[in-house]
Amino acid sequence: MDINQYKVTPNTKFDFNNYKSTENEKQNNDKIKNDIIPDLTEKLEELHLKLHAAEKNGIIVVLQALDAAGKDEVISYIFSNLSAQGLKTTSFGKPNDTELKHDYLWRYHEGLPERGQIGIFNRSYYEDVLAPRIHDSVEEHETPNNEVDESIWKTRYRQINDYERYLTENGFEVIKFFFNMSKDEQRDRLLERMTNKDKNWEFSFNDVKEREYWDDYQKIFSEMLEATSTEHSPWFILPADDEWHTRRIVTEVMIDTIKRLKPEFPEISQENQEKLEEYINKLKNN
Repeated sequence: MDINQYKVTPNTKFDFNNYKSTENEKQNNDKIKNDIIPDLTEKLEELHLKLHAAEKNGIIVVLQALDAAGKDEVISYIFSNLSAQGLKTTSFGKPNDTELKHDYLWRYHEGLPERGQIGIFNRSYYEDVLAPRIHDSVEEHETPNNEVDESIWKTRYRQINDYERYLTENGFEVIKFFFNMSKDEQRDRLLERMTNKDKNWEFSFNDVKEREYWDDYQKIFSEMLEATSTEHSPWFILPADDEWHTRRIVTEVMIDTIKRLKPEFPEISQENQEKLEEYINKLKNN
């Protein structure tokens, strides 16, 4: 798979017309699920184990989407197969009173992974250039020079780019996935949650309310993706209508990312090697 076809090229005009919400891969769900994903997952597990053992680099995975696009399922079907010790998942909702007393990036620092870990952000600091803009909910004290105007969003884009560069330069890769779901597909998935009693728990009335701002979100998504896809922290646009195809792409990108980092198992020192052989002989003789 050529994963670069899903990458947003930095410093170019972004247009959703260049990225499909479906590649008609639903018909291949069974093949992808049963014949492709298991082998890819096994490769990812092996690489993740090396990453965790080496403790040299960490990876931040940003999952960004509207409701019902498939973020939770990617975590469940792909990342849940990895070693729990090398995995950290954090979900971000609306900021609480304590978080609102700090700068908008403050609350995300606690979710960052250690070296050797993959840290998953189920939603992220990108929420702070989306919902507050849609609902005009930015407080005066949160803005540069206390001025509420369009410049705050450009400022936040720059701050986010700087933040991700800082992380990357300190050994933490930032990989970002945007779930590009069609409006019709979201409707079908929300209706499934609402009409299937076993899925009612997944449904929130706010999901339908936010759907009313669909066009506004698409416009801001486009601007955000254009402004924040960089060489050091690119966005990948997923054809999210095709759920198993999307999970495959995520897995392929993660495999490629860890391969580039070239993690290796630590080598045992000569002194410890001799000690190891001594203890092996002790166990064999007891």
